[in-house]
Amino acid sequence: MRRNLLITAVIALALLVTGLVSGQKKPAENVSPKRHPHLAAAQRLSANAYEKIVEAQQANEWDLAGHAQRAKDLLDQANNELKKAAEVANIGK
Repeated sequence: MRRNLLITAVIALALLVTGLVSGQKKPAENVSPKRHPHLAAAQRLSANAYEKIVEAQQANEWDLAGHAQRAKDLLDQANNELKKAAEVANIGK
């Protein structure tokens, strides 16, 4: 009885973690590499860093005291600022 309950709880937890990971999206790469190669490269690196943080969360079973999530939020914010920088540069051209 206890064993079945434990197995059910582990499966439910695994499904929850899988759902959380698949429900999160990495920052968009929406700066044109042709018009702004450096900003586009920065966006690409930001997306790569985001993916590495997700891998770290999975490897550590999400026990990172909220710091990994905060880092992902900041990468998303930086990504949005890169997009705005490209938009401002487009106005000047």
